[in-house]
Amino acid sequence: MRIRVALVCLLCVVVLLLACAPLGTITLPTLPTAIAGASASAAATQPPAATEAVEVLTPAPTATPLSPEQIDILTLWDEALANVYERVSPSVVHVAVTKRSAFGVGVGTGSGWVWDNKGHLVTNNHVIEGADEIWVRFASGDEMPAEVVGADPDSDLAVIKVAELPPGAGPLELGDSAKLRVGQTTIAIGNPFGFERTMTAGIVSAVGRISRQASGFSLPNLIQTDAAINPGNSGGPLLDIHGRVIGVNTMIYSETGEFSGIGLAVPVNTVKRVVPSLIETGRYLHPYLGINGMDVTPLIAQQLDLPVQRGAYVQSVVRGGPADKAGIRGGRTAVTVPGFSEPVMMGGDIIVAFDGKPISSMDELVTLLEEYKVGQKVVVTVVRDGERLDLTVELGERPSRGARRLFGSP
Repeated sequence: MRIRVALVCLLCVVVLLLACAPLGTITLPTLPTAIAGASASAAATQPPAATEAVEVLTPAPTATPLSPEQIDILTLWDEALANVYERVSPSVVHVAVTKRSAFGVGVGTGSGWVWDNKGHLVTNNHVIEGADEIWVRFASGDEMPAEVVGADPDSDLAVIKVAELPPGAGPLELGDSAKLRVGQTTIAIGNPFGFERTMTAGIVSAVGRISRQASGFSLPNLIQTDAAINPGNSGGPLLDIHGRVIGVNTMIYSETGEFSGIGLAVPVNTVKRVVPSLIETGRYLHPYLGINGMDVTPLIAQQLDLPVQRGAYVQSVVRGGPADKAGIRGGRTAVTVPGFSEPVMMGGDIIVAFDGKPISSMDELVTLLEEYKVGQKVVVTVVRDGERLDLTVELGERPSRGARRLFGSP
């Protein structure tokens, strides 16, 4: 009974409290601390919401700018090249030739340059060879006919002449090809593929190159350059950084017929010897020994049991030629030697000096011989049967282009 009364009283109190509380002020009881802590921990363990990735860009490294002094040096280099072109190009000509045959009329082009104030122009022999008509066009636009004064197939040089030079076209300054060093700047000006007065630049890649000609003789002491040379450059000048002629562009080595990085030029010191003779007589007389030979190397010396390691081995001499008259001997016995396509004539002399200058190869002998004149007497030192002999040779005149081998036919 008492319990029932207590419950009724408690219920009444609750009703009175609810009735007296103002609206909107009822609040939920605060959660116990333990429960609240558990909820916070659960929230902390949830993975963060996905956010958009932000790309961080790293600045690209930049080269240190050139100093004003370095820029000045490069500017001077540009100025030097431009100055060479401005001074030289008015004296470089475009050579056009016409050749008539039973098959029709052929046209060829090349380059040339002014030699003197008399209208003489230097070009390649192969540019004008067989031409029926030759026309020359100058930088000024003047066009005029030219005639052949002289040509030398063995040096691939020729001289043509016009009646007069237009204003601004004068002789070019000549350099000294004997002083060239590998790495020096080279400049070629010519008319590749008909593009008139095109300038290209490079370096001296090598000196003293040898090239066999169609005649069988060799064109010695050529300048190798990587300045771009293409068909139409033939006969044009190869220049140094001072604008001096150091060679005449004459050929390229290529498997495609176009420039592949190896161009060759006739050295200007050869031009100095040949051109005056072409102007005076129409031809140039090349000195001649009358021998056929090969290089002596340590390997060949071992294979052939030779007494010296270096020199020019004489396999044969032309009967009645200068070497034969001087007593130089060729080989007498044909021997098959591994590595040689043809038998080697054993027992010949070995040339080890020419006019007192040491000779270590046939190429050296060919190059040195070109510096002498027909009729000049020269002491040739040979090794024969282990002994050194000095023999005096009077140099003869090289035979016509019909010769089959270097220095003549055996």
